[in-house]
Amino acid sequence: MHRSPPLHHLIALRSVPLIALALVLAGCGDLGGILGGQPTPAPIILIATATPGPAAPTMIVPTAVAPPTATPEPFETTTPPPTVEPATPVPAAQNILARVKERGRLICGTNADLPGFGFYDNVRQSWSGFDVDFCRAVAAAVLGDATKVEFVALGTGPGPNNRFDAIREGRVDVLFRNTTWTLGRNISGLAFGPTTFHDGQTFMVRVRDRITKLEDLEGKTICVARGTTSEQNLNDDFAARGIRFTAVVLNGEDELYPAYDDGQCDAVTSDSSQLASKRQQLKNPADHVILGDRISREPLGPVFARDDNQWLDVVSWTVFATIYAEELRVDQRNVDRLRDTSTDPRVKRLLGLEGNFGEGLGLPNDFAYQIVRQVGNYGDIYNRNLGPNTAFNLDRGPNKVWNLGAGGVLASPPFR
Repeated sequence: MHRSPPLHHLIALRSVPLIALALVLAGCGDLGGILGGQPTPAPIILIATATPGPAAPTMIVPTAVAPPTATPEPFETTTPPPTVEPATPVPAAQNILARVKERGRLICGTNADLPGFGFYDNVRQSWSGFDVDFCRAVAAAVLGDATKVEFVALGTGPGPNNRFDAIREGRVDVLFRNTTWTLGRNISGLAFGPTTFHDGQTFMVRVRDRITKLEDLEGKTICVARGTTSEQNLNDDFAARGIRFTAVVLNGEDELYPAYDDGQCDAVTSDSSQLASKRQQLKNPADHVILGDRISREPLGPVFARDDNQWLDVVSWTVFATIYAEELRVDQRNVDRLRDTSTDPRVKRLLGLEGNFGEGLGLPNDFAYQIVRQVGNYGDIYNRNLGPNTAFNLDRGPNKVWNLGAGGVLASPPFR
């Protein structure tokens, strides 16, 4: 976001004649014109901004379920989500692991309206999704119980439920919410864990418009969410390609997809995974198609406050445990048997039977065993929420472990 320079900086410009400085402060022209430069040309891209609606309140939902059996059942809550005011901010640099243990539950930010990744079912009063299950994995690792999670519905728009503000203010311990790891975010007080989902940005369009490639979007209107990597990627990529368009910039997903569905734009752009999920919620999903072209690579993963290296390790090795378990073919169905019978030293270290690796993180030595037994390995989590037996049937693409072939890039450092 652009900010005007502080007044004392302007005063410090001693080389600028006082009359020019006075004109700038009085708003009587731009500094470039006063100093003899040329005014900045108007941008080619037009941006039509929708009127922001009221931000949704933060939603905290306690879960109370038994650990899943070999065939995982949906995690359900016993009470509807209360509407509450944002929690009193606590210092983000405080030791988060100690805070979670003392509290006895993990507070995890996620999406409440993205089926397959993060979704709250008001009828069944239950949370589900790929990102939601990673919240549960952290709870299993830290507290030994995947049900000890309070989920906070966070968004990308302004207001009390902004995802990054919630992290910086200490209102959530960790965020698992289809969030891209970027340099700019990393140096703005945020830390990122391992990538849990390799994604890419593309476009959803109407079948009747016969748009099949990026060049067909010349002169079209495109809906995009304000302040996201999608907005910057759209501007950067289309400027490089010389494609002119009109951007309709909206505040978050709650405005973005209804605007597209109501015909306010010819296309909507976001990560391909989000488009696949949101397509199912449109009035007539079959009337829309997702383009195969990608304009970016989007590494999505957990986010938390910087300057807490222990919590960075805890969240990172929770993710790695799900990946390493799939590498070793340890899953939710066979983990108990392998714990009793395996002679593979890698499996024994993973499940806490050898070494004191958990203690080194501030966790029980069997933290990875608890993750796999209660939530599953990476493949279990993916297939339960996004796999062939779901409405999404998303091909795993690069989201496969490296040693199972077919172009997978997921890998864990070894437990040794």
